[in-house]
Amino acid sequence: MKRLPPLPALHTFWVTAQYCNFTRAAEQLHITQGAVSRQVAGLENHLGYALFHRQARGLSLTEAGREWSLRVHAVFGLIGEAVEQIGDRRQTLQLKASTCVMRWLLPRLMQWQKERPDVPVELTTTVACTVDFRREPFDAAVIYAPIAEQPVHARHLFDEQLTPVCAPALLDGLHTAADLQQQVLLHPTRDGRDWALWLSAANTHLSDLRQGHHFETLDLAMTVASQGSGVAIGDTALIGEDVKAGRLATPFELRVPTGKGYFLVCPPGTAPSAGLEALMDWLVSQAQHSQH
Repeated sequence: MKRLPPLPALHTFWVTAQYCNFTRAAEQLHITQGAVSRQVAGLENHLGYALFHRQARGLSLTEAGREWSLRVHAVFGLIGEAVEQIGDRRQTLQLKASTCVMRWLLPRLMQWQKERPDVPVELTTTVACTVDFRREPFDAAVIYAPIAEQPVHARHLFDEQLTPVCAPALLDGLHTAADLQQQVLLHPTRDGRDWALWLSAANTHLSDLRQGHHFETLDLAMTVASQGSGVAIGDTALIGEDVKAGRLATPFELRVPTGKGYFLVCPPGTAPSAGLEALMDWLVSQAQHSQH
Protein backbone atom coordinates (compact mmCIF):
# COMPACT_ATOMS: atom_id res chain seq x y z
CA MET A 1 0.00 0.00 0.00
CA LYS A 2 1.42 3.36 -1.04
CA ARG A 3 2.16 5.75 1.79
CA LEU A 4 -0.65 8.27 2.19
CA PRO A 5 0.10 11.90 1.37
CA PRO A 6 0.47 14.32 4.30
CA LEU A 7 -2.83 15.82 5.47
CA PRO A 8 -1.55 19.46 5.59
CA ALA A 9 -0.48 19.23 1.95
CA LEU A 10 -3.89 17.82 0.97
CA HIS A 11 -5.59 20.68 2.77
CA THR A 12 -3.38 23.23 1.00
CA PHE A 13 -4.15 21.60 -2.34
CA TRP A 14 -7.89 21.63 -1.55
CA VAL A 15 -7.88 25.35 -0.81
CA THR A 16 -5.68 26.14 -3.84
CA ALA A 17 -7.95 24.08 -6.10
CA GLN A 18 -10.91 26.25 -5.11
CA TYR A 19 -9.18 29.42 -6.35
CA CYS A 20 -6.56 28.10 -8.80
CA ASN A 21 -4.39 30.87 -7.44
CA PHE A 22 -1.46 30.54 -5.06
CA THR A 23 -1.87 34.08 -3.73
CA ARG A 24 -5.56 33.69 -2.86
CA ALA A 25 -4.88 30.31 -1.26
CA ALA A 26 -2.06 31.83 0.83
CA GLU A 27 -4.45 34.52 2.08
CA GLN A 28 -7.00 31.93 3.13
CA LEU A 29 -4.41 29.71 4.83
CA HIS A 30 -2.50 32.62 6.44
CA ILE A 31 0.83 31.43 5.07
CA THR A 32 3.10 32.77 2.35
CA GLN A 33 2.58 32.19 -1.36
CA GLY A 34 5.92 30.39 -1.45
CA ALA A 35 4.80 27.99 1.28
CA VAL A 36 1.64 27.16 -0.69
CA SER A 37 3.67 26.54 -3.84
CA ARG A 38 6.14 24.28 -2.01
CA GLN A 39 3.41 22.22 -0.34
CA VAL A 40 1.59 21.68 -3.64
CA ALA A 41 4.84 20.76 -5.37
CA GLY A 42 5.68 18.37 -2.55
CA LEU A 43 2.27 16.69 -2.91
CA GLU A 44 2.79 16.33 -6.67
CA ASN A 45 6.21 14.77 -6.07
CA HIS A 46 4.66 12.35 -3.56
CA LEU A 47 1.96 11.31 -6.03
CA GLY A 48 4.23 11.23 -9.06
CA TYR A 49 2.10 13.43 -11.34
CA ALA A 50 1.02 17.07 -11.71
CA LEU A 51 -2.18 18.41 -10.17
CA PHE A 52 -2.03 21.86 -11.78
CA HIS A 53 -1.11 23.28 -15.17
CA ARG A 54 1.16 26.23 -14.46
CA GLN A 55 0.52 28.80 -17.15
CA ALA A 56 1.41 32.42 -17.71
CA ARG A 57 -2.18 33.46 -16.93
CA GLY A 58 -2.35 31.36 -13.75
CA LEU A 59 -3.21 27.84 -12.67
CA SER A 60 -5.67 25.26 -13.96
CA LEU A 61 -6.34 21.76 -12.70
CA THR A 62 -5.08 18.77 -14.62
CA GLU A 63 -7.45 15.85 -15.10
CA ALA A 64 -5.85 14.13 -12.10
CA GLY A 65 -6.14 17.38 -10.16
CA ARG A 66 -9.88 17.59 -10.85
CA GLU A 67 -10.37 14.03 -9.59
CA TRP A 68 -8.33 14.76 -6.48
CA SER A 69 -10.23 17.98 -5.90
CA LEU A 70 -13.58 16.16 -5.84
CA ARG A 71 -12.35 13.43 -3.53
CA VAL A 72 -10.48 15.71 -1.14
CA HIS A 73 -13.53 17.98 -1.01
CA ALA A 74 -15.64 14.99 0.06
CA VAL A 75 -13.08 13.92 2.68
CA PHE A 76 -12.81 17.34 4.30
CA GLY A 77 -16.59 17.64 4.16
CA LEU A 78 -16.87 14.43 6.22
CA ILE A 79 -14.25 15.69 8.66
CA GLY A 80 -16.19 18.93 9.07
CA GLU A 81 -19.43 17.03 9.74
CA ALA A 82 -17.66 14.85 12.31
CA VAL A 83 -16.29 17.91 14.11
CA GLU A 84 -19.80 19.41 14.37
CA GLN A 85 -21.76 16.25 15.18
CA ILE A 86 -19.33 14.67 17.62
CA GLY A 87 -18.61 18.04 19.19
CA ASP A 88 -22.31 18.68 19.78
CA ARG A 89 -22.79 15.21 21.23
CA ARG A 90 -19.82 15.56 23.55
CA GLN A 91 -21.12 18.86 24.90
CA THR A 92 -24.24 17.07 26.14
CA LEU A 93 -23.40 14.82 29.08
CA GLN A 94 -24.60 11.24 28.60
CA LEU A 95 -25.95 9.85 31.89
CA LYS A 96 -27.33 6.36 32.54
CA ALA A 97 -29.57 5.37 35.45
CA SER A 98 -31.97 2.58 36.32
CA THR A 99 -35.71 3.23 36.36
CA CYS A 100 -35.89 2.64 40.11
CA VAL A 101 -33.93 5.83 40.85
CA MET A 102 -35.96 8.02 38.48
CA ARG A 103 -38.32 9.29 41.21
CA TRP A 104 -35.32 10.88 42.92
CA LEU A 105 -33.12 11.71 39.96
CA LEU A 106 -35.47 13.18 37.36
CA PRO A 107 -36.75 16.18 39.38
CA ARG A 108 -33.18 17.04 40.26
CA LEU A 109 -31.96 16.86 36.68
CA MET A 110 -34.78 19.19 35.69
CA GLN A 111 -33.66 21.61 38.40
CA TRP A 112 -30.05 21.25 37.21
CA GLN A 113 -31.02 22.24 33.67
CA LYS A 114 -32.68 25.38 35.04
CA GLU A 115 -29.60 26.31 37.05
CA ARG A 116 -26.97 25.19 34.53
CA PRO A 117 -28.36 25.36 30.98
CA ASP A 118 -24.75 25.51 29.79
CA VAL A 119 -24.25 21.87 30.86
CA PRO A 120 -27.09 19.87 29.23
CA VAL A 121 -27.65 16.26 30.27
CA GLU A 122 -29.15 13.46 28.20
CA LEU A 123 -30.55 10.70 30.43
CA THR A 124 -30.85 7.06 29.36
CA THR A 125 -32.97 4.83 31.60
CA THR A 126 -32.78 1.07 31.90
CA VAL A 127 -33.97 -1.69 34.21
CA ALA A 128 -30.32 -2.67 34.69
CA CYS A 129 -28.65 -1.30 37.82
CA THR A 130 -25.09 -1.53 36.51
CA VAL A 131 -23.01 -0.06 33.67
CA ASP A 132 -20.24 -1.41 31.45
CA PHE A 133 -18.26 1.58 30.24
CA ARG A 134 -16.29 -0.65 27.85
CA ARG A 135 -19.45 -1.17 25.79
CA GLU A 136 -21.68 1.72 26.81
CA PRO A 137 -20.64 5.26 25.77
CA PHE A 138 -21.82 7.12 28.88
CA ASP A 139 -20.03 9.92 30.70
CA ALA A 140 -21.41 8.74 34.05
CA ALA A 141 -24.01 6.42 35.56
CA VAL A 142 -26.02 6.00 38.75
CA ILE A 143 -25.63 2.39 39.87
CA TYR A 144 -27.16 0.28 42.65
CA ALA A 145 -24.65 -1.91 44.44
CA PRO A 146 -23.74 -3.45 47.82
CA ILE A 147 -22.20 -0.82 50.09
CA ALA A 148 -19.38 -3.19 51.02
CA GLU A 149 -18.51 -3.51 47.33
CA GLN A 150 -18.57 0.21 46.52
CA PRO A 151 -16.57 0.69 43.30
CA VAL A 152 -13.29 2.54 43.56
CA HIS A 153 -13.72 6.30 42.98
CA ALA A 154 -17.52 5.96 43.12
CA ARG A 155 -19.40 8.83 44.74
CA HIS A 156 -21.91 7.75 47.35
CA LEU A 157 -25.42 9.17 46.98
CA PHE A 158 -27.47 7.37 49.64
CA ASP A 159 -28.05 3.99 51.27
CA GLU A 160 -31.19 2.01 50.62
CA GLN A 161 -33.61 1.92 53.57
CA LEU A 162 -36.94 0.15 53.22
CA THR A 163 -40.31 1.07 54.68
CA PRO A 164 -43.95 0.42 53.66
CA VAL A 165 -45.60 3.15 51.58
CA CYS A 166 -49.18 3.72 50.55
CA ALA A 167 -51.66 6.35 49.44
CA PRO A 168 -52.65 8.72 52.30
CA ALA A 169 -56.21 7.36 52.10
CA LEU A 170 -55.04 3.99 53.46
CA LEU A 171 -53.35 5.35 56.60
CA ASP A 172 -56.42 4.96 58.83
CA GLY A 173 -56.28 1.18 58.43
CA LEU A 174 -52.57 0.86 59.24
CA HIS A 175 -51.77 1.28 62.94
CA THR A 176 -49.44 -1.71 63.44
CA ALA A 177 -47.45 -3.91 61.10
CA ALA A 178 -49.97 -6.72 61.70
CA ASP A 179 -52.61 -4.60 59.92
CA LEU A 180 -50.77 -5.33 56.67
CA GLN A 181 -52.49 -8.73 56.73
CA GLN A 182 -55.66 -6.97 55.59
CA GLN A 183 -53.96 -5.08 52.76
CA VAL A 184 -52.92 -5.95 49.21
CA LEU A 185 -49.12 -6.08 49.19
CA LEU A 186 -47.32 -4.60 46.20
CA HIS A 187 -43.94 -6.20 45.53
CA PRO A 188 -41.21 -4.31 43.63
CA THR A 189 -39.40 -7.63 43.08
CA ARG A 190 -40.53 -11.07 41.98
CA ASP A 191 -39.09 -12.87 45.03
CA GLY A 192 -40.63 -10.63 47.69
CA ARG A 193 -37.29 -10.23 49.48
CA ASP A 194 -37.85 -6.55 50.33
CA TRP A 195 -41.10 -7.23 52.19
CA ALA A 196 -39.56 -10.27 53.91
CA LEU A 197 -36.63 -8.17 55.18
CA TRP A 198 -38.81 -5.42 56.59
CA LEU A 199 -41.37 -7.76 58.20
CA SER A 200 -38.56 -9.71 59.84
CA ALA A 201 -37.18 -6.50 61.35
CA ALA A 202 -40.71 -5.59 62.49
CA ASN A 203 -41.13 -9.04 64.13
CA THR A 204 -44.27 -9.54 62.10
CA HIS A 205 -45.43 -12.67 60.28
CA LEU A 206 -48.03 -12.61 57.53
CA SER A 207 -49.91 -15.77 56.61
CA ASP A 208 -48.92 -15.64 52.92
CA LEU A 209 -46.29 -13.15 51.89
CA ARG A 210 -46.62 -14.23 48.27
CA GLN A 211 -50.09 -12.71 48.01
CA GLY A 212 -50.50 -9.41 46.25
CA HIS A 213 -49.09 -8.06 43.02
CA HIS A 214 -45.52 -8.34 41.79
CA PHE A 215 -43.88 -5.77 39.54
CA GLU A 216 -40.71 -5.65 37.48
CA THR A 217 -39.57 -2.30 38.88
CA LEU A 218 -39.81 -0.25 42.04
CA ASP A 219 -41.18 2.68 40.05
CA LEU A 220 -44.21 0.67 38.90
CA ALA A 221 -44.95 -0.52 42.42
CA MET A 222 -44.78 3.07 43.73
CA THR A 223 -47.12 4.31 41.00
CA VAL A 224 -49.73 1.66 41.80
CA ALA A 225 -49.38 2.38 45.53
CA SER A 226 -50.01 6.09 44.95
CA GLN A 227 -53.32 5.14 43.31
CA GLY A 228 -54.51 3.48 46.52
CA SER A 229 -54.38 -0.07 45.15
CA GLY A 230 -52.29 -1.51 47.97
CA VAL A 231 -49.24 -1.06 50.18
CA ALA A 232 -45.78 -1.22 48.61
CA ILE A 233 -42.33 -1.46 50.12
CA GLY A 234 -40.03 1.33 49.04
CA ASP A 235 -36.74 3.12 49.59
CA THR A 236 -37.19 6.18 51.81
CA ALA A 237 -34.73 8.24 49.77
CA LEU A 238 -36.45 7.51 46.47
CA ILE A 239 -39.97 8.32 47.63
CA GLY A 240 -39.14 11.57 49.40
CA GLU A 241 -40.60 13.82 46.70
CA ASP A 242 -43.82 11.78 46.55
CA VAL A 243 -44.24 11.99 50.32
CA LYS A 244 -43.68 15.77 50.31
CA ALA A 245 -46.22 16.17 47.49
CA GLY A 246 -48.80 14.04 49.34
CA ARG A 247 -48.90 11.29 46.71
CA LEU A 248 -47.50 8.70 49.12
CA ALA A 249 -47.36 8.26 52.88
CA THR A 250 -45.25 6.14 55.24
CA PRO A 251 -47.46 4.52 57.91
CA PHE A 252 -44.62 3.19 60.09
CA GLU A 253 -41.42 4.70 61.49
CA LEU A 254 -39.31 1.58 61.02
CA ARG A 255 -36.65 1.95 58.26
CA VAL A 256 -34.62 -1.14 57.47
CA PRO A 257 -31.21 -0.82 55.74
CA THR A 258 -30.55 -3.44 53.05
CA GLY A 259 -26.77 -3.07 52.86
CA LYS A 260 -27.04 -1.63 49.37
CA GLY A 261 -26.92 1.90 48.03
CA TYR A 262 -26.77 4.19 45.03
CA PHE A 263 -23.52 5.52 43.62
CA LEU A 264 -22.32 7.85 40.88
CA VAL A 265 -19.57 6.36 38.72
CA CYS A 266 -17.49 7.52 35.74
CA PRO A 267 -15.42 5.52 33.24
CA PRO A 268 -12.30 4.32 35.08
CA GLY A 269 -9.03 5.96 34.15
CA THR A 270 -10.61 9.12 32.72
CA ALA A 271 -10.80 12.54 34.31
CA PRO A 272 -14.33 14.00 34.24
CA SER A 273 -14.85 17.25 32.36
CA ALA A 274 -15.48 20.43 34.31
CA GLY A 275 -19.20 20.20 33.51
CA LEU A 276 -19.45 16.56 34.63
CA GLU A 277 -17.48 17.31 37.80
CA ALA A 278 -19.92 20.11 38.61
CA LEU A 279 -22.94 17.88 37.95
CA MET A 280 -21.64 15.07 40.16
CA ASP A 281 -20.78 17.44 43.02
CA TRP A 282 -24.27 18.93 42.75
CA LEU A 283 -26.03 15.54 42.77
CA VAL A 284 -24.03 14.42 45.80
CA SER A 285 -25.00 17.60 47.65
CA GLN A 286 -28.63 17.05 46.67
CA ALA A 287 -28.49 13.50 48.02
CA GLN A 288 -27.03 14.69 51.31
CA HIS A 289 -29.68 17.39 51.61
CA SER A 290 -32.55 14.98 50.87
CA GLN A 291 -31.55 12.79 53.82
CA HIS A 292 -32.01 15.59 56.37
